[in-house]
Amino acid sequence: MTAPTLEPDRVATADWSVWNTRARLVVTDPAHLAGAREAMCEYLDAVDRACSRFRDDSELSGLSAHPGRPVVIGPLFAEYLRTALAVAESTAGDVDPTVGAALERLGYDRDYALVANTDTATPIPVVFTPRTDWTTVLLDERTVTVPRGVRLDLGATAKAIAADRCAHLIAERFGCGTLVSLGGDIATAGAAPDGGWQIEVRDGPGEPGCRISLPAGAALATSSTVRRRWKRGGHLVHHIVDPRTGVAAETVWRTVSVAANTCLAANAAATAAVVRGRDALEPLHRSGSPARLVDRAGRITTLGGWPAEQ
Repeated sequence: MTAPTLEPDRVATADWSVWNTRARLVVTDPAHLAGAREAMCEYLDAVDRACSRFRDDSELSGLSAHPGRPVVIGPLFAEYLRTALAVAESTAGDVDPTVGAALERLGYDRDYALVANTDTATPIPVVFTPRTDWTTVLLDERTVTVPRGVRLDLGATAKAIAADRCAHLIAERFGCGTLVSLGGDIATAGAAPDGGWQIEVRDGPGEPGCRISLPAGAALATSSTVRRRWKRGGHLVHHIVDPRTGVAAETVWRTVSVAANTCLAANAAATAAVVRGRDALEPLHRSGSPARLVDRAGRITTLGGWPAEQ
């Protein structure tokens, strides 16, 4: 898990539940906390109405009524979909928004709070379908065509994009340093507190961890195979799907944390690393991004100057 370590006399913070995860907002000027939270909630609600897989009235859900046909979509949904497709291209398809149907077959077909405590004996169905991936989704400005049988899921990128957008929106509107965390995906904007934003990175209580300092404008994302998991057919599965197999990625790494200039870039690298498994280290090493990987036995690998564990 990742969490800001706060200095109460110098910053103000708000925490609440959103999208079945925890949102945290930190500002360097306490006088702007209420207004900043209101602005953030308004923006996140707009994203939810555009991109949620679990709302029947979202734009994303509405695409299922027009399989294979062009649909005009709103600018916010178009931005988030375009970014998800760009991430798919940059990761060579390892982070792909066309895994919605695969997630549904795994049982993640409703809000995670409703999935987490279920243990269905129904085995994961074996479905033979034509190979589809992000390249089959056609997006031209604000017109999108999604092939028949393809279900989109923007969960791999939406939180990170929203964290980036909210941090910059608040910093620009209120003129204060801002940290936004959505389920541990952290973005910052504006001036940082003295010494930078202090973040505690630790998999759980009593486990090895470290404190890192994020400079102004930096971001951090963690992808995990242990935080969103449930049982299907008597087997534990998780929410990070390997697009090539259509099932949960092999748990080589239980968590991967990456620091980058944007939360989107950090999240894409962390999620791709989980999907790549044993092949994750070389791409991360080439990128030069600070990274921390914890394997399923709890062994820690760090790259790119990530600080030593405490």
